[in-house]
Amino acid sequence: MKVLHIIGGGDVGGAKVHVLSLVKELTSHIDVTLLSLRPGAFADDARAMGLKVEVIKSSNVLLDIKKSINFVNKNDFDIIHSHGAKANIFAYAIKKACKVPVVTTMHSDYKLDYMQSFYKRITIGFLNSTVLRSLDYYIVVTSAFRKMLTERGFNDSQIYTILNGIDFSTPLKDYSRRDFSEKYNISLNEDDILVGTAARLDPVKDIGTLLEAAKLVVQKNPNVKFLIGGEGDEGKELKARATNLGLNKNVFFLGWLNDPYELISILDINVMTSISEGFPYYLLEGARFSKATICSRVGGIPDLIDSSVNGYLFEPRDYKTLAEQLLSLASDKAKRIDFGNKLYAKADKEFSLTAMCKTQLDIYTSISKDIALNAKKKKYDAIISGYYGFNNIGDDAMLRSIVCNLRQHKPDISILALSRRPEETRKCYNVNSINRKNVFTVYFAMKKAKLFIYGGGNIIQDSTSSRSLVYYLSTAWLAKKLKLKVMFYANGIGPINKPMNAEFSRRILNRADVITVREKLSFNELKRMGITKPKIFLTADAALALKIDKNIPVEELFKNEGIPFDGKYAGFSVRRCPGLEDNQHIKYEKTIAEIADYVYLTYNLKPIFIPMEYHFDIFTIQNIVSKMKTESYIISDNHSVSETFAIINKMDIMIAMRLHALIFSAYMNVPFIGISYQPKVEGFLEYINQPSVGNVKDLSFEELRKKVDYVMQNKTVIKNELSEAIEALINKAEDNSRLAIELING
Repeated sequence: MKVLHIIGGGDVGGAKVHVLSLVKELTSHIDVTLLSLRPGAFADDARAMGLKVEVIKSSNVLLDIKKSINFVNKNDFDIIHSHGAKANIFAYAIKKACKVPVVTTMHSDYKLDYMQSFYKRITIGFLNSTVLRSLDYYIVVTSAFRKMLTERGFNDSQIYTILNGIDFSTPLKDYSRRDFSEKYNISLNEDDILVGTAARLDPVKDIGTLLEAAKLVVQKNPNVKFLIGGEGDEGKELKARATNLGLNKNVFFLGWLNDPYELISILDINVMTSISEGFPYYLLEGARFSKATICSRVGGIPDLIDSSVNGYLFEPRDYKTLAEQLLSLASDKAKRIDFGNKLYAKADKEFSLTAMCKTQLDIYTSISKDIALNAKKKKYDAIISGYYGFNNIGDDAMLRSIVCNLRQHKPDISILALSRRPEETRKCYNVNSINRKNVFTVYFAMKKAKLFIYGGGNIIQDSTSSRSLVYYLSTAWLAKKLKLKVMFYANGIGPINKPMNAEFSRRILNRADVITVREKLSFNELKRMGITKPKIFLTADAALALKIDKNIPVEELFKNEGIPFDGKYAGFSVRRCPGLEDNQHIKYEKTIAEIADYVYLTYNLKPIFIPMEYHFDIFTIQNIVSKMKTESYIISDNHSVSETFAIINKMDIMIAMRLHALIFSAYMNVPFIGISYQPKVEGFLEYINQPSVGNVKDLSFEELRKKVDYVMQNKTVIKNELSEAIEALINKAEDNSRLAIELING
């Protein structure tokens, strides 16, 4: 295997140590070349280590990119591995020109790399942020960076984690405090406690926090002295700040350190105050010397430091806590020794150079296999379409369940979701996502896919609009034209009222490969429509196969909502109903308000209104609450699917129109009463054999009151019925993903 590592060449500190150490170790196993984008110390040090080095640098960046492309073409590299912003830009150009896969190591948060320079931030910083998304694979040096990338929409399946390593077998040099004192012309006494750091003097390292802490420390212990090694754009400002704080006798700026070990070796306490880090080598260098260490809680630092066990952590910019920790260690030599020894032991065990090299080789092997596999397969195993990106908790639950269940069967599955808000969908579900209305993007995505899934919901109906029906059916038609398998996944079918829509639906549905429906009503509707060609299965709603988080702090949720946590509750899920006149709405809202008052006065249940699609439901909820005589509460719109499950689980009874409020209640064994506004609600209630008060158009207080009384008097029996029924439905819901995977696998 031939790998080309590209780096800017002006790197110092952690990135330089990481690349040189890693490449040196890799050369024992594979063919590695370093491409430095400038001459200087980095390239010179690499050559001195016996590494193969190529330097490309002129006054013309475009010419340098062209030379880099020619160099790659001549040497037939298998993988390009870039480090840093400039290297990423070159690697992107090489990838496009040479068709060679690119992996980049993220040594830092790329959005914070140029805090000190507005010009660089809007030029190279902006270019780097743009091209990063077009590279093939990403290596992060901490789990925190992996989370950061996935939250920003990067595909988790393309991200690898590698722990930085350092060679603990190299003998340490002997350094003396006296020699250091003479070299830097600093008066250091034997009883001084030396606190130090080596870092670039720029905003991301936040040396200002160390100075603020130093002022508090020196006031209580003037024997503590601070040694700061490094250069940078903030140097003059920081020195002036130290003077203004009256720290000239206790804070010393050392300038550039050719050998950072001469500083680390004489310290009593090693400190880092960064507001962002990957996994800093300086931390490992301090561990080699068994130094008591205090760091800001950023990046991968908590992977090594267990606060109060083998060091201290503080929140970024919290100089008061830092000062307290410094004073604690300054006055306790035994604790400093204990922290240092424990830090060394953990670093030696988990952060060795050999382990880092092995992980890197495994990553290259995985990438090579992935490349070979991708050459033979489609880019996307499945494209999922539905009512996604509309902040509807029911549809969110279905998408989350579908994605999780598909991955359970096929961990390496590649999924693309069509959404109204692609960025939000990428972040929430860790899947690729594109705008559902961008016809051209959808078309080209389909050309690279195997299976097209309509993921849950009641999309084959025209009671809300014909336009959405035409959209969904047209994309199914396009998918079949492009030779994709098509699956309608746990769908609701009907009602379809217009003859033209019914005929269009029949033609398209008969071209599908598999249709699974979530209740008997839809199953029978397919038969009535004459759908005979696909395989049809009666399963259950996709949300019933969801694995929810059972450790949600419900009491805290209620507290944040201003709801007392010392009582019992009746949940309500309502919505505005298509086709109802305003006077019918007034009557329906009045009836719900009366029954909410009734459950409070009769059963002492606090009414809790739970919007499932907040911006759609909230107006109806507010109308109802305004008609009530007793107190009630409204849940806000900022809750996850698992949190909504947890809230519903606290209800003694649920009265709901929203289908997924009923499904969530059934899942949590909460007795409920359904109010039908579409056949899908009646279909679910019939499927699970639970009470309905009929259609919302005919809703009466007396009928609803009777149902409430029945449910409240038979809660235990109903809970047992739900428990038995839901277990069977969960098994059926899980069949949906199994059938989808069978289609993907052919």
